[in-house]
Amino acid sequence: MAARSDTFVGSAVPETGIQISEEKWGRQMESITIKDVARLCGVGVSTVSRAINDHPDINPETKEMIMQVIKEHNYVPNNSARNLKRSEARAIAVLIKGISNPFFSKMIKIFEKEIQKKHYAFVLQHVDDKQDEIDVAIELEKEKRLNGIVFLGGFFSHSEEKLKQLSVPFVLSTIGLLENINKQNYSSVSVDDVKESFRMTEYLIQNGHRKIALLASSEDDESIGRLRLEGYQKAMAQYGIPLDPELICPMKTDMETYSMENGYEVTRELLESGKEFTAVYAISDSMAIGACRAIADAGKKIPEDYSVAGFDGLELGKYYIPALTSLRQPVEEMAEATIRILFDVMKKKKASEHRVFEGQLIAGESVKKIEA
Repeated sequence: MAARSDTFVGSAVPETGIQISEEKWGRQMESITIKDVARLCGVGVSTVSRAINDHPDINPETKEMIMQVIKEHNYVPNNSARNLKRSEARAIAVLIKGISNPFFSKMIKIFEKEIQKKHYAFVLQHVDDKQDEIDVAIELEKEKRLNGIVFLGGFFSHSEEKLKQLSVPFVLSTIGLLENINKQNYSSVSVDDVKESFRMTEYLIQNGHRKIALLASSEDDESIGRLRLEGYQKAMAQYGIPLDPELICPMKTDMETYSMENGYEVTRELLESGKEFTAVYAISDSMAIGACRAIADAGKKIPEDYSVAGFDGLELGKYYIPALTSLRQPVEEMAEATIRILFDVMKKKKASEHRVFEGQLIAGESVKKIEA
């Protein structure tokens, strides 16, 4: 980024109070270029460009001075050249919800490596829980002239009309098929969250647990959290275990979603409620590790007093004491497939593709078998 110059000498630019030399102001040109504007203002060409393009990363007084000089000298930006430069931009954006979730860190590294290997710029954009990722993507597409987009994580529930506002190919990564959306209009990479959540719940049941607390997503979740809840419910129903609504514990909406802190607070409240349970199944490993800490702080032991299981298969889970039982998602394969599919669609090799990967149940040391 070019350094910004905020101090000038000589006479003041009208209405700004910023000083530039009288000699510069006195020059008259028949044809003025962007370099001339930059020289007159005592700033870099990139600063003038940011002012013209209404970029937020510029001092307001400097911008006002530049626009005044442009007006005084009747400078007309070369839009055709600027648009050509933008059209030649090569950039892929990854929009991530839940950036604190360590599950995504390895995927992001793979995305960056594979995107740069293909000589595209890598743009990482954090999306807050309350933001609409499509709106963010539309603005980013305009600003960066993107060639493709990866949506990573989050609550993804949009209409077909909304998705059609995106004019570049995109892939939903770790997000499965969307309801009521023609699957030819988008691509996705995921595991079968219902099936894998069923498998984890079934594992706990087969180890003798009947009172299984679920650390779930927020009640309005329309994405993976809802699917993992559905898998839990199906397993309990198949084994004839009545659902206890008080053991389905949604995460806190005022905290980072899927975080250790969220898992800790939800489990702490569950323990303080006095509600009876023998196992905790958290829909992310981060929340499961937070649950483990809450149990330890309550003076209880894992798995002697309570069993704990997670979902994702984070590497840190196997180094936790006791090693965490989890449902591992094949993160490397999913990340590589995401980028391959995106470039296949960009190159028009195919209209769309949907990959569903098989999970792997990792039996750690955090689940105790209860004898009948």
